[in-house]
Order: sequence, then C-alpha cells, then structure tokens
Amino acid sequence: MPIAIGAGLSTLADAAAGGRQAAAQALEGLGGSRCDVAVVFAAGAHLSDPEVTLREISQVLDPGCLVGCGAAGTLAAGREVEDGTSVAVWAAALGQGRVEAFHADEDAGLPDLTGASGAILIADPWSFPAEAALLELSEEVPALPLVGGLASARNDDGSAALFLGDSLAGDGAVGLRFDGVEMLPCVSQGAAPLGPELTITAAEGNVILELAGRPALEKLREVVMELPSEEAHALEQGLLVGLVLEPNKPEYVQGDFLVRGVLGADPETGTLAVGAEVRPGQVIRLHARDAESADRDLRDALGARRQALGGDRPAGALVFTCNGRGRAMFGHTNHDARVLTDEFGGSPAAGFFAAGEIGPVGGEYFLHGFTATVAVFGR
Repeated sequence: MPIAIGAGLSTLADAAAGGRQAAAQALEGLGGSRCDVAVVFAAGAHLSDPEVTLREISQVLDPGCLVGCGAAGTLAAGREVEDGTSVAVWAAALGQGRVEAFHADEDAGLPDLTGASGAILIADPWSFPAEAALLELSEEVPALPLVGGLASARNDDGSAALFLGDSLAGDGAVGLRFDGVEMLPCVSQGAAPLGPELTITAAEGNVILELAGRPALEKLREVVMELPSEEAHALEQGLLVGLVLEPNKPEYVQGDFLVRGVLGADPETGTLAVGAEVRPGQVIRLHARDAESADRDLRDALGARRQALGGDRPAGALVFTCNGRGRAMFGHTNHDARVLTDEFGGSPAAGFFAAGEIGPVGGEYFLHGFTATVAVFGR
C-alpha cells in the first residue's frame, strides 16, 4: 500500500476554524486512508491558545501521532505566509511504514534512533541544546536521514510552542521516528562556490592560520582579487567559507561543502576566524549567497532527490526554510514553496520558516542558517 500525503494551509484568524480548514485540506490528500501522523506549524493568533487549534486538527484527522511547533511563518500547497496568522498541516498515511512521536529535553536527551529509516527533529531554541544533540547524533547514528528545524515563535505567554498530540509538550524538542518509510534528506544552503579550492595548512579551533602555506588573510585577499567582477560583486552580500567534510573525492560539488560565515580577521597575524571547527589538511572554498544561487541550489538539490527516486514524483515533503529567506532573500513571496511545486510536480508539501534548519552534510548533522532543508518521502 503506497504512502499518501496531504497538506493544508489556513489564514483564518479564528483558531478553531483555521485548524479545521487546514486539516480538512490535508485530509483530502490521504484518499480515505487513516492518518498515521500529522505535523502542525502554527503562527499568529494560533499561539494565543494553541490547544484549541490542535484539538480541532485532531478531531478532523484523528492522527496516530502529532507533533509541531510555533512559527514565524508557514508554507503549504505552493503558498508562503511569512507573517500574521496562519496554520499549516502536513498529514501522512504510511502504508506498511511505522512512525513514533517523541519528546526530548536537556536532561533526558534524544531517544535511540538506531535503525530508523528517517527522523524529524523540531526543537525549541531557548530550552534545548540542539547543536550538542546533533553532534552526539553524528557520532551515534551518522547514516540516519535526519531533517528538522528550530521553532521560530513561542506562545503568547512566553512558553515553548512545541506540540505533542493535542497538547503542549513543554520545553525541549519533539520529533518523529520513521521505520519502513523511504525518506531522503535534502539540504540546500543557498550559496554558490567561488574561486579555487584551498587547503588549510595550519589551524587552531575555528581559526585558520594558513591557507596553501601562506597567512590565511593574505591568500584570501589574493583569491578575491583574481575573481571575475560579477563573482567579486556577489561577495558584497557577505563572505562565506565552504568546508569539505568528506575528503579524498575526485571532485567536490556544491552539496559537499558545509557553508559557514567568516566571523572575523586579524590583519596583524593574517588569521581568519570562521563559524566552525577547522583542521589542517581540510579543503575550503569561498562561497557567496544571493537570490540567484539560492534558487539554483534548491532546484538542483530537489532535482537530485527526484532522480534518486527513479524520476518519480515523491509522495510529499516536509520543509524547514530559514526565516531569513522568503521576501528578504528573493524579493517576492512563495519562492521556496513554488520551487517545491515545480520540481516535485505538485506533490504535497508543508513546512515553516525556522530559526535554524537541521540537516546532514558529509554524514554529520548541523544547524544551518539561510538554508532550506527538506524531508522527501518516496511512495
């Protein structure tokens, strides 16, 4: 029995009516199959009394399990609502697959995800140490398809807006463990590589001391001076560094780099501080972020996942896009939602604008920024 997925979006101000409307739209995509799991992203008025919204969604879908969070904005069915009131609902009937919801906190940590076919993690950034948890997962289950994001809004009373069933989960994180379900992780960092690859020849912590045997800042300036004018212009949006995590490939392509910002430089010592630990022997490459490269990167990344599914449309997708994307990056609304519709042939997708996006690069899990991470579900 194939997987069936539905997605719905409502901007109704009434919490009960909005929850019902979005859930009813999502239910249509299930084709009469029982809803095994629902994921809910709520914004605006839905965070005044979120349990009203959750109750209505549960009544419509009667899901086997439900998780979700508060959001600065939501997306579904080719639309994005970046501010104001909205609720997005993603629902799935998993056929022979299984799913289990979980709640984690700083003390208990995450459940054992060994052997899972995929997982979703949604964390409250104020009460859950996401980066430490991802580091631990990278060591324990490096091959796990894991995607998620940080909640970008709290309830009106200031409490964590994490949803579990038809109730609030409290602080920490919520998530889903999938078994027997084909889930492909997709990470689009929205940055284009520029210039040549460079090898770090001396480093300490997150500071690059030397590149290609020369002071890092000196070598970096030389590379920038030799860039074509349009590439050098792209760096005006902010200088980024892509770090290769899996060495010894014959060629490194866009998705092989972990993109991080340049935090500072010391002209006296010629050193360069970046937003990640670095080591001698590691290959890096300059990156720049702009709307054109972000659009191309997302389309390429989604196209690669569709190819991995044999060219077929996926059953659907869960989307975690940065709250720094949208209008601020592309100059218009609905960009990421429409690209998903284009590349996946209209397969149902829903998600939210996150305060940080979770996804794998080079077999490790990271918290990203200005990124779109997507859980792509096969049929």
